[in-house]
Amino acid sequence: MNKIDLKFMFKETECVRLQSGKYTCIIAPSLGSAVLRLRDEENGIEVFRYKEDCTLKTINKAPEIWGLPTLFLPNRFDKGVIKTSDSVYQMPINEKKLDNFIHGWVHKRAHEIECYSTQENKAVLVTSYTFDKNDEMYSFFPVDFKISYTFTLSENGLLQEIYLTNNSEKALPVSICTHTCLNAPMCDGGREDTMRMCVPVVERCELDKRCLPTEKLLPLKAKDQEYNEGTKMPTLHNISNDMYTAGMNKLNGNDFYGSYVKDTANGHMICNEVSKEFKFWNMWNDKGHKGYFCPEPMTAMINSPNLSLPNEVSGYQEITKGHTFKCWQRFFTI
Repeated sequence: MNKIDLKFMFKETECVRLQSGKYTCIIAPSLGSAVLRLRDEENGIEVFRYKEDCTLKTINKAPEIWGLPTLFLPNRFDKGVIKTSDSVYQMPINEKKLDNFIHGWVHKRAHEIECYSTQENKAVLVTSYTFDKNDEMYSFFPVDFKISYTFTLSENGLLQEIYLTNNSEKALPVSICTHTCLNAPMCDGGREDTMRMCVPVVERCELDKRCLPTEKLLPLKAKDQEYNEGTKMPTLHNISNDMYTAGMNKLNGNDFYGSYVKDTANGHMICNEVSKEFKFWNMWNDKGHKGYFCPEPMTAMINSPNLSLPNEVSGYQEITKGHTFKCWQRFFTI
């Protein structure tokens, strides 16, 4: 069964519901194309943070911490400054306690549905947002661009392909992250204390008190190795911006470039495979007692345009007019 419902009312807003195999996916184009729900109906697995009684008002207060929002430009920029090869932009300070600009604005904009289709074994939705002088942020960042997402739901899970195109004469800084809010517990009737997270990490990116990189890459300590060993409990304790360079993981004995979380009580897993453009992982769980946690894949370090590190270390990129940056990720359950 592969179905698309373009006018599915969910949380008081019109969404798109995709169904394929054991999966149901709900995407809200009007809320930055956030994936508000991904569920494995067969095994009773709730992938992204979900609460039945959560309202649209609650989601809009903090869209970064519900479902799967895609962020551009993600995470923190020191004192709101973004330095590119040909310009310096002063963004508004929206994280006042740390004096930073954080998470950009694309996830707060209404996106358009470009096309959709159902095929023999999948359902596909394409959405996009075009940034130009009509956006209120243009006075801070006058660089035209288009970002589009192709969501493909199939028996292989949910594939999200991200395309960022520069429509400006100016250099467009590239840094993309999804603020991946995984549900805890993940299984219907499950418990949080039986969940364990596995993330392939290589070096720790040291952060200062303002959650900005010091530019030091540190060897892993025992608590860091828990991510590699798959023994890290994702909630019930505080994880506050554990940021690392990414390595290769293993899944069922095979190379797997991504992370996963396992419910050790029943063996079920939520897996997040990512493309090689994602060079970092940042882990955060909002102090650990709110029913979700975020293993966030990032293409570049926090504050990357402003760092003195080489681009091959920081992950920072720029694209010129007419060029497109592409990356992808896939979520599936076992």
